[in-house]
Amino acid sequence: MVQLQRIERPIGIGHHPDASLVGDQNGQVRGCVAGLDNAFRSLEQLHRVVNKSAHNLLIARRGQSLSLIWTARTISAGAAEGLILSSRLLMLYRITPLVGFLAIAVAIPALSQTSDRGKAASKQTGTKAIPRTPDGHPDLQGVWTNATVTPMERPAELAGKPTLSDAEAKVWEKKDLSSNTLDSDVDSGFNRATGGPGVGAYNNLFVDRGSELERVDGVKRTSLIIDPPDGKIPPITEAARERNASMVRGFNRYDDVKDRPLSERCIIGFGSTSGPPMLPVLYNNNYQIVQTPQYVMILVEMVHDIRVIRIGGTHKPAGVRQLLGDSIGHWEGDTLVVDTTNFTGKTRFRGSSENLHVIERFTRVDANTILYKATIDDPSTYTRQWTMEYPFRAISGPVYEYACHEGNYAMTDIMSGARKLEKEEGKPR
Repeated sequence: MVQLQRIERPIGIGHHPDASLVGDQNGQVRGCVAGLDNAFRSLEQLHRVVNKSAHNLLIARRGQSLSLIWTARTISAGAAEGLILSSRLLMLYRITPLVGFLAIAVAIPALSQTSDRGKAASKQTGTKAIPRTPDGHPDLQGVWTNATVTPMERPAELAGKPTLSDAEAKVWEKKDLSSNTLDSDVDSGFNRATGGPGVGAYNNLFVDRGSELERVDGVKRTSLIIDPPDGKIPPITEAARERNASMVRGFNRYDDVKDRPLSERCIIGFGSTSGPPMLPVLYNNNYQIVQTPQYVMILVEMVHDIRVIRIGGTHKPAGVRQLLGDSIGHWEGDTLVVDTTNFTGKTRFRGSSENLHVIERFTRVDANTILYKATIDDPSTYTRQWTMEYPFRAISGPVYEYACHEGNYAMTDIMSGARKLEKEEGKPR
């Protein structure tokens, strides 16, 4: 039941043309109670319709009707326009924590009606029971995985098929797991690419890339990319082609530890596992999210990267560059939208420039799923924006320490091997 605390102080109320919409972009809710005698009983039932916490409720009278107005904003007394307030009923209440989702996009003619009306309204708009934080936003906290065998780009054999039936998916998943096995004694595509069979650093024991295609909206998808519709990365620009050719040449440099890729040096995870965008890779596809009203922290199991997203802030100056970019978040309804810029020239997501701009959307669709969507925007690299979408699924955890750090012994081995090859080839150091 809603707990109401009376605060004895005068207030005013402004008239907003769109305030009659519940949960509108101004964060307001309005409804009328026909009959003052039921006013306070209606307030007791308000939580059945308005599932928000720590917001203000205003009671105002116009003629023989009572208006209940919820707002998350300060209302100016000078903004009142044509709304007659009854001094006897002019009271401000604070609603103590109510958990749920406010999604009724129509005016409520009678809040005094039974809870069935509230349930019907929620059902009509598809409201789902999802965990929420005390400030009313969806609770994204927990341990999650995005492991999947779904490729980023749609394979040629699945061209024109963005989804598969469950039966078709089982056939494809079995074929994929067989052809991409890491067990070194098997003739697989992976082993042929790495000099096997019989040669290799890892086997299947070391990997955890999932075993199924991702399922979104009840169907199995054939690519992480949903836009362009063909499931392919858009063509790159000529400038990007030249830039990336230079990067490839630099990859074979072993003159200095700093010549080696960041992931090889265990500074950030490989394959953009830390993001943004946060992609599934061979193993350690696990993330822990901690959420407050001001920040969202994402701990990435791979190389223990940490992303800190500031809520409602502004980006740092253009001269301040970070490996994982500068992430600013805001809420659009029940979706956390994260805007990331200010990357360094060392990150280079799939050959992107330091002007890479990533827009991520985190939507908790049910108790066990966050639907993750990432849009890549880099006009100096790609001829158009492109978008990926896939689920993060809840797991029990925990997130383990990933024992890879800068200066690891493998780096000594890599550099020593390069010196040995130079000596054998007679190249000067």
